[in-house]
Amino acid sequence: MELNRLSAISPVDGRYRKQTEVLSPYFSEFGLIQYRVRVEIEYFITLCEIPLAPLVSFPSAAIPALRSLYQNFSEQDALWIKEKEKETNHDVKAVEYFIKDKIEGFTQFGDLGEYLEFIHFGLTSQDINNTAIPVSILEAHRAIIWPTYIQVKEQLAALAADWKDIPMLAHTHGQPASPTRLGKEIQVFVERLDRQLELLDQVPFTGKFGGATGNFNAHHVAFPMINWPEFGANLLESKLGIQRSKYTTQIEHYDNLAAYFDGLKRLNTILVDLARDIWSYVSMGYFKQKIKAGEIGSSAMPHKVNPIDFENAEGNLAIANALLEFLSAKLPISRLQRDLTDSTVLRNVGTPLAHILISLTSLQRGLGKLELNESKIHQDLEENWVVIAEAIQTVLRRESYPKPYEALKELTRHHGKIDQAVFQRFIQGLAVSDAIKAELLLISPFNFVGRDEN
Repeated sequence: MELNRLSAISPVDGRYRKQTEVLSPYFSEFGLIQYRVRVEIEYFITLCEIPLAPLVSFPSAAIPALRSLYQNFSEQDALWIKEKEKETNHDVKAVEYFIKDKIEGFTQFGDLGEYLEFIHFGLTSQDINNTAIPVSILEAHRAIIWPTYIQVKEQLAALAADWKDIPMLAHTHGQPASPTRLGKEIQVFVERLDRQLELLDQVPFTGKFGGATGNFNAHHVAFPMINWPEFGANLLESKLGIQRSKYTTQIEHYDNLAAYFDGLKRLNTILVDLARDIWSYVSMGYFKQKIKAGEIGSSAMPHKVNPIDFENAEGNLAIANALLEFLSAKLPISRLQRDLTDSTVLRNVGTPLAHILISLTSLQRGLGKLELNESKIHQDLEENWVVIAEAIQTVLRRESYPKPYEALKELTRHHGKIDQAVFQRFIQGLAVSDAIKAELLLISPFNFVGRDEN
């Protein structure tokens, strides 16, 4: 069966391909190969810039042609490398041979054969992989993941502003509680996202570049006068945009990558909380959902408009977090100087990011469908005058009224239905001044909502 959206095993590449295909340049097999070619090329160019003695005569005019190998990398190029991999049974070695083959074809610059062995000079495959992968994650983060989180946060901030003056019955432990404002409840999520985004932005993206066991052994034995750690740091920072981990084994220790994944998990947990709250408000009738012509809410019940966007977001966020939890727990652990478990695991880093992208897209769509049902919100407040008991007993405490809590407890728990009239009679019977009575009579579920700003 030919691979397409219908035959793909994972919904990331099947059902949700439209949402996730923007991640393909970063996390597909094609993307990984292209990033590897990029790292190899930039490494060679940086060797020429030292300049390494045997590369002093390398023609500078060939540098743009070298960079074009990854800048104009094609599917045919990737297929050439995959075919070579069948022969070498080593993916990074196949990349090395691809670059050498291409350089041999640069006949316009003369015979470049004497320089070929400085492609992948002194390196191990993890110098390439543990640089290519963090660069791909960083660039996907900056181009797609981070901006989409920001879009959700800004959408929530706009709704919080729109609904800032809407009084709403709160629910603590699932029970009616002191009223709040709808906008403030949405702003809670804005602030939470803001703080976690600030923390996430502090996590550095790091890579490993130091030879077979991280000490530049081969480099140092060949050219002992060169400061290779400084060279590696310059390569990663100035050419590839990440930091070099100074002390490593054969592989990156992945602690910072684990911190990045943990930061994503916290953001996702906040959004799961949001999705469940909005789902509950829809269930309570506080929100209606805009209906699109032709859409079906239920295959059996024609009246239903289900909150599927929030359910979809919650489910995909849960999958993402499960994978992120695994990645952040597994990657920093490796036997002695290296084992291969990280290699196979790293190929899956794009999957949780794809589920995150699906979730964020669903949240944006769901939030865009919400229509405020003020009449239902008003009705719930009207039916729950009991929640102003806190306000009344607090004012009475201020006035040193004897046992106000107990008085309100007796009133609200043993009086049957509590409405405005019940409180009015109670207040008129209090042994307090007329001014205090007037103050208490002004309190209602609609204005007992606290400060406008927190």
